[in-house]
Amino acid sequence: MPLLSQHYRTAFVTGASTGLGRAFAEMLLAEGVRVWGTARDTARLAPLAANPAFSAVVLDLEKPEDAALAFDTAARTAGGFDLVVNNAGFGVFAPFASADFSVWQKQIDAMLGTTARLSHAALRGMLTAKRGCLVNVASLATDFPLPFMSGYNIAKAGLSALSESLMHETRGTGVIVIDFRPGDFRTGFNQAMSPASQPSPDPRLATAWAVLEKNLNQSPAPSLAAAGLRRAFLRRRSGTVRCGSFFQAQLAPFFVRFIPETIRRWMTSVYFS
Repeated sequence: MPLLSQHYRTAFVTGASTGLGRAFAEMLLAEGVRVWGTARDTARLAPLAANPAFSAVVLDLEKPEDAALAFDTAARTAGGFDLVVNNAGFGVFAPFASADFSVWQKQIDAMLGTTARLSHAALRGMLTAKRGCLVNVASLATDFPLPFMSGYNIAKAGLSALSESLMHETRGTGVIVIDFRPGDFRTGFNQAMSPASQPSPDPRLATAWAVLEKNLNQSPAPSLAAAGLRRAFLRRRSGTVRCGSFFQAQLAPFFVRFIPETIRRWMTSVYFS
């Protein structure tokens, strides 16, 4: 029997066309929640739009003012959102110094700046209603930054910091804030990742990429992340939720608490060859 719809009527999910966002939207629909899901091209939302409880929304993180307007319009139509899941994002794989800084600026502005703007709009509505749950989908890259993905690491760590701040600010208001940190999932993230616009002479690039691809191809299905988020919703309390394989989401974070940073960095270096 669906449980989430007993507590949450409406949800807004960014990046719902593929990967984790698609899994989150499908899980919420199965739970009887009405979902407004976003994509830059709503044609990619067609499989979800076949469900009458789903509404497609055009939203591009690289257009912050348009994104905010799209959220406000959807919120008025929905009568307010009980759940907001800021999931949309993208990867850029390149040495930090080799790529033009505009590459990183674009990613940080979109993934951190626009997402913070959406969080701001969502939180205002929830605080007025004295209820609701805001989820910022960060990454285990917050705990374990990935080589050659500095823009992604900055944006995700920033989202975790934002969520932590909001957990304190919303205490006692009836609003829940979740810092959701997924590890590797089999989503095709690597296939959609933007490469460096300029070739790099760094020979470590190919080796690190091979490790990343291997991890992603052998990782769990997105449905596991959706199940983890569902459990977090049902707990109905703010906090950080790590989700992924047992090694990534549980064993590694526990282990690194007890080793010096220098050893952790050495282990990361060895891991990525």
